[in-house]
Amino acid sequence: MENKPVIQKALTMEQQKELLDKLRARFEQNSNRHQGLGWADVQTRLEANPEKMWSLNEMERTGGEPDVVGYDNETGAYIFNDCAAESPEGRRSLCYDRKGWESRKANKPEGNAVDLAAEMGIELLTEEQYYDLQTLGEFDTKTSSWVKTPPAVRKLGGALFGDRRYGRVFTYHNGAPSYFAARGFRGTLRV
Repeated sequence: MENKPVIQKALTMEQQKELLDKLRARFEQNSNRHQGLGWADVQTRLEANPEKMWSLNEMERTGGEPDVVGYDNETGAYIFNDCAAESPEGRRSLCYDRKGWESRKANKPEGNAVDLAAEMGIELLTEEQYYDLQTLGEFDTKTSSWVKTPPAVRKLGGALFGDRRYGRVFTYHNGAPSYFAARGFRGTLRV
């Protein structure tokens, strides 16, 4: 994770069009996730926020399949979450955060969820957001996803993750330095 090159956080016009086409198709195929919202308004908001489009492209590139899951009436922001059936494949095998990653003595993974989310310009889902997402479909039936961990839990060395098993959604804990091939993280972005 050290000395990474500076990433250009802008998409070309062609990349923007390709992303908008993917997002529109997903939006139309999953209307249950955003009832009462129209794509034209979402697209207008996206086009006015090119840095957010870059973040959405990163979510897409790493397997998150972002989609609109809500609208904030106070700010006018559309809320995008990773909606891939399983934890995004391009964001797995990560410790929870930098402190957890640094504490590993051996077999360090490539990085950690908190730093990667920040690099992408997104945030990890909170436990509440994770449970809300699970009302829109069945996610993480074979994988699990780190969720934003409360400071009191993190201070004691732990980190939280969620998954769906046996027809229910669960939140568990692990040490923040742990990582698994079937655990990634889901992000959220307000545009």
